[in-house]
Amino acid sequence: MTNSTPYVGRYAPSPTGDLHLGNLQTALLAWLHARLHSGQFLMRMEDIDTPRVVEGSAEANIRDLVWLGIDWDGPISYQSERHALYDQAFDGLQAHNKVFPCFCSRKDIREAASAPHGAAIAYPGTCRNLSAAEQAKAELEKAPSFRLRCNQCEDDFVLKRADGIYAYHLVVTVDDLEQGITHVVRGADLEDSQAQQRQLAKYLAPDRNPLEYISVPLKFDEAGDRMSKRFGSESAQAWRDRGLSGPQLATQLAKDLGLVDGSQTLSCSELLDSINLQDWQRAVRQLS
Repeated sequence: MTNSTPYVGRYAPSPTGDLHLGNLQTALLAWLHARLHSGQFLMRMEDIDTPRVVEGSAEANIRDLVWLGIDWDGPISYQSERHALYDQAFDGLQAHNKVFPCFCSRKDIREAASAPHGAAIAYPGTCRNLSAAEQAKAELEKAPSFRLRCNQCEDDFVLKRADGIYAYHLVVTVDDLEQGITHVVRGADLEDSQAQQRQLAKYLAPDRNPLEYISVPLKFDEAGDRMSKRFGSESAQAWRDRGLSGPQLATQLAKDLGLVDGSQTLSCSELLDSINLQDWQRAVRQLS
């Protein structure tokens, strides 16, 4: 990324439940990183996977971020309102033979790769070179998903599911490119997705500077388990229920990151004024 490129960061929660403290820690780190660079910070709601969206979660997520003290530039964007962009990107990839239909189930892929159940495996290329006749025959039995012909990553990953919903890699890459995102600060659990998204971005926008991905540490609960929406990890609402404030939670998150010490309670804006970029980088390094 060149120094002349204005910084544009973002936070993009999925409205599938309450934001837990790990989500809020990542949001805080992403916001601080953008503001320390005097950059823009955008908010995007990743609600494309409608079967997983929990009613009211988007509004609750926004409420929690505002309560914590996070602000952003411009209106919130919603993936559910951006289908035309994803259609355009997908159609362009298809027109350049970068997409192929796949009729494999997860079981088919696992067995083809001789991998144990639950193991992370690369797609073995089963449907990559099917003839038109073979594809037509397969479509009589099953609706396909669609995969990217990926040259510089481990496997041909899914762009569009068999149910017609665009996959995470496609929508997040299209959004980041369209919104001019330059830096993506997100949890270390998404680090493995960088290769796929970099490859896809090269196909979609070959003349664009590559995004800078920065992985930040995950947060663990008192039992040593990674925080998760699925298992109801501690949320902002739990803090409010105890009569605590957004600045109190922001201060606790900052203490956990090693950004501040002492007993003083700081709002997000006060925290921003009290640290520099070197402090931020040291905190991330120490916990990684």
